[in-house]
Amino acid sequence: MFSRHLLAGAMLACSTFAAAAETKLPFSLDWRFEGPAAPYVLAVEKGYFAGKGLDVEISAGKGSLDAIPKVATGAFPVGLADLEALIKFLDANPGAPVTAAMVIYNKPATAMVGRKSLGVEKIADIQGKVLGAPPPDGAWAQFPLFAKLNGLDMDTITVEPVGFPTREPMLAEGNVQAVTGFSFSVFLSLARLGVPEDDISVFLFADNGIDYYGSTVIVNTDYAAEHPEEITAFLTGIAEGWQSAIADPAAAVEAMKPYAPAMDPALETRRLQLAIDGNVLTDEVKENGFGGMLPERFAHALEQMQTAYEFKNAPTPELYFTDAYLPAPELRKLP
Repeated sequence: MFSRHLLAGAMLACSTFAAAAETKLPFSLDWRFEGPAAPYVLAVEKGYFAGKGLDVEISAGKGSLDAIPKVATGAFPVGLADLEALIKFLDANPGAPVTAAMVIYNKPATAMVGRKSLGVEKIADIQGKVLGAPPPDGAWAQFPLFAKLNGLDMDTITVEPVGFPTREPMLAEGNVQAVTGFSFSVFLSLARLGVPEDDISVFLFADNGIDYYGSTVIVNTDYAAEHPEEITAFLTGIAEGWQSAIADPAAAVEAMKPYAPAMDPALETRRLQLAIDGNVLTDEVKENGFGGMLPERFAHALEQMQTAYEFKNAPTPELYFTDAYLPAPELRKLP
């Protein structure tokens, strides 16, 4: 009896220690709990993070720029952000302790989305029309380069600043003829508002000249330098979350219900599948694995960026991305 009590006490002490030893790691999304957020939620719900000693709490974001200052200030050690937005932030704030550590969207989702019935059937049709663009939107930030590469005269386009909640309704109501945004989100939001899918024209920037990478996991570099194993464990959990989500998108979205009770599961499953097919599971990722970059492609992207954005400081690739914390290649293969 005495030995059993000792054993029970030891087991309780070990479990208490294990729980206490879990490292809290707040994680800021770039947007709401929609379909593409499901892999991160799945990593929480399936214990991918907990199994590595991490207690990850996920917070919704408010756009491509939202997580960058949160991570740079140390309020969040990790977050999601558009790579171009991060590059511009670091150019304006040299030495800020933040960098990208894992590529999520190998092919950016940024796009111009219009309606054929409003006269936008090809890219050039936006000239002479009204473009709705949320000022903090990552797609709007890329639009000047998109316009340049596709021969658009910006002086002929009326740009209407819109809020994220009013962007798709304004296009659905015909108050603007096109908008900037993430392709899958704008497309599905318009369809949900009753716009026929065959009336929607989507012009993905990545299919029309821009060679950028898209959404990335960003890290506070001070925190990462002090806790490299935790960051690698965190990125491993994210890779596992995406692997599971790709294998069963519907189950991944189902796991997100506690985070977004009012969501439409069928709609969000489709949104996730569009992100997987169009932005995550590219030929480059199939060949090289999830999360990394091709140096020559990134160098070209920076060259492109310099044609549309005036850097205050010479762009240096290693300032904006590090592969130092990525898990081993075999752990980053996607199904």
